[in-house]
Parts: sequence; structure tokens; C-alpha cells
Amino acid sequence: MARRGPKIAALAVCLVVLAACGGSSGTQTDPGVTSTSIKLGVTIAKSGPAAAYGTIADASLAYFTYLNNTQGGINGRKIEYKIFDDGYNPAQTVPLTHQLVEQETVFAMFGGLGTQPQTAVRDYLNSKKVPQLFVATGATTFMADFSAHPYTIGWQPPYQGESRIYAKDVIANHPNAKIGVLYQNDDYGQDYLKGLTDGLGASASMIKDKESYDVTAADTLSQLSKLKASGADTVFLFTTPGFTIKSLVIITKLGWEPTIYLNSVSNPAVYMGLAASNGAALKNVTSVGYIKDPTDPQWANDDGMKLYKTVIANCSSCNVNNGFNIYGVATAYTMADVLKQAGSNLTRANVMSIAASNLSETNPFLLPGVAVKTTSSDHYPITQEKVITWSSSAWHLQGDLIDEPVS
Repeated sequence: MARRGPKIAALAVCLVVLAACGGSSGTQTDPGVTSTSIKLGVTIAKSGPAAAYGTIADASLAYFTYLNNTQGGINGRKIEYKIFDDGYNPAQTVPLTHQLVEQETVFAMFGGLGTQPQTAVRDYLNSKKVPQLFVATGATTFMADFSAHPYTIGWQPPYQGESRIYAKDVIANHPNAKIGVLYQNDDYGQDYLKGLTDGLGASASMIKDKESYDVTAADTLSQLSKLKASGADTVFLFTTPGFTIKSLVIITKLGWEPTIYLNSVSNPAVYMGLAASNGAALKNVTSVGYIKDPTDPQWANDDGMKLYKTVIANCSSCNVNNGFNIYGVATAYTMADVLKQAGSNLTRANVMSIAASNLSETNPFLLPGVAVKTTSSDHYPITQEKVITWSSSAWHLQGDLIDEPVS
């Protein structure tokens, strides 16, 4: 009987340790989670050629701050969100991601931006079984290749699906179009281009010229001049915001009035306004949308928009009218929803399972009818969008929601 004392003492110590680590009462957690906090991390461009996107992370932080202040966080744990600037440069994304995982000990990466930057760290994060959640890129690979990278998932509609919507629209409304394409010379631009080509199918010969640009370029004057010279009367801009603004201005300065299709990740009304203020005529512009536009007066009394404006008040640097900010709040809403569903089982594996296979959410910041959902066989959270057209200094919704998943 005397020999049992040390064993009982050791057992008592073990139980204390388990309780301190959240291991009691059925609670399960992984690194980055304490009894009072959940730590998330992100790398995003707050400088460099895609710096316009940096505000997304600030808006997501504003939503987490709102939850922390009004609800005590999620299930009693406050959200910490570490934001690192990678300048849209994979060479910076890699070491910063390692720092967030190995030194900051984040539970998960959330909202990382950029096709090339996020591809550069995908293998590393999956090898560590650290969730790479709701990356801020619609590159098709982040959903289509889930079986090979089960700790990575996107959020927004896939670029190829978006381009297929444009292809349908141009065939229906501009069947004799002569198409010129300007695209970023990387996986981001090529993904959009592939979706357009596939969507046009037998009509792919409508594309008369394709010109690419590098993210280090000063502008796209040379490429757009070539597209105009090709005889194109319809131009697709698969560009990031800075290059979009410059390209819209250049098109006008060239005395060119083509029909313009503009990708969704560059279309917030504030950037269209910047292009106009720099001399862009903005005629005949078509894009797609799935998030409520904070500049659209039809949402003035909408509960989701009211919540957005309450949330964004937590961000002193955020322009309430910038569509990238409502995107950041919308993605953070989904992230919080996943954590709420996880309850006391805050393991990386469980959170990843919910995000990738068990999402079923009505997000108040998205257009009515747009669902956020995943299943064991469908890892594309959002596949619905509406065509929008620009006129009278605003975007206008056209027609019904279009569901265009990528097979």
C-alpha cells in the first residue's frame, strides 16, 4: 500500500496538467489554443504591387475584435489575429509563415492572400497539419486539389468558374466579339484565362490576342496597345487592382472603347472611382459579384450591411465603402462560424473537417441566396455569382444568381 502514494501523486499532477491544457471535461485542443484564446495568423500584401488587398486582413481583425468585445470571443476564448506583410512576394511568404507556425504558434492560418504566395506554403502547412483556411484567392487548385492538400481550402468562387460566366455572357450578348485578353503572368492570371478558354469552347477562336504582364511592370501600355492593334473590340482584364486602375485609364487614353470584362477581385466601386478620377471613361464594363456592395443604396437598411458598418467601426484605417473590407468581414464570419461549431473539440483536424466538409452557412454579408457550404465530396464553399454592369458611377446587379462550379 505504501508504494501507491507516488503513483497517486503522479496521477494528480497529470490531471492538473491536462486541466491546464484544456484536456479535462472532454475538451480537446491543439497548439495555438488556450483556455482564454485562439491564435490565428495571416500573410497578406500590405505593401508591394497588390497592397490594395492589405485592408482585407484589417477588416477581418475588426470582426474578431467585435466578437471579442461583444461576445467575449468564441465559446469563452478571444481571437488573436497576427497579421504579417509579405508584399505579395512568395519569397517573403515562406519565412513569415514559418515564423507564425513555429514561433508565434498559431492554431491555424486564415485568409492568406495570393495564388503564388499561398501555393508556396501549402505543402509546408499540410506537412505540419496546420489548417490553411479560406485563402484569399479563387485559384481553382485550392478547392480542386483538396485530396492532395487536406489542410487547405479556399472560400470565394473559383476563378475558372467566374471566367465561364463571362464566356456565357459574351456568347449570349456579343456573339461576334473579337476578344483580347490581358492577364497577369502567373497562376492567378492563367487560371482566369483557362476558365475563359474552356467556357468559350468551340467559340474560343473569338480570342484574337492574349497579352501577359509581370507584377513588377510599371504599367500595361504595351500590352493594351497590342490588343487594340489586333482589332479586339472586347477586352478581358484579369488583373489586380493597381493594374486594373492603370489599364482602364490607358484604354481611354488610347481612344479605344471596347466592351470590358473585369474580374471580381479588382472591381470594388472605390477602385472604379479611382480609375474614373484618373481619366478612365468606364464604358461598357461587366463583372460579377457575390458580396453586398457597401456603396449600393439598396442595402442601406439591410441587417447584414448594418452589422458590417458596426464591425468596420473597429478599424480606423478601413474605408467603409471599400468592397475588400466587407469581403474581409465576410470571411472572418465564416472562420468564426467554424470555430463555434468546433465547440470544445478545438483540434486542427476537427476544424479542418468542419471547414472542408460540413459548412452550411447563410452569411449576412453575401448577396441573398448565396450559400456557403461544403460536403465530403464538394470542397468549393461558394460557387454562385451575379453578373453586374457599371453605369452612372455604380455597379448594377443583372439577372439571377448563376451557379458555376468547376468540375
